[in-house]
Amino acid sequence: MRGETYNPWTIVNVVFSHLAEQGLHPELGDGGDPGEPAAALLRALGIEPRAEGDSRVGDASRRELAELRERMLGEP
Repeated sequence: MRGETYNPWTIVNVVFSHLAEQGLHPELGDGGDPGEPAAALLRALGIEPRAEGDSRVGDASRRELAELRERMLGEP
């Protein structure tokens, strides 16, 4: 199925919904940021996660932009 794309969180949701229907209580990340464990789950299913679905990428971009604004414009 090369060329098809999926929202990675949709896949995680499908897997977790299936496990919950079986009476299990799945968790990702031991209550912390679930990003890396979710990516590992996707890789185990043969799906390569993309940066667009990773909130850490957006957070890092926002931090970098804030630092640039402060450095260049003096704005906090």
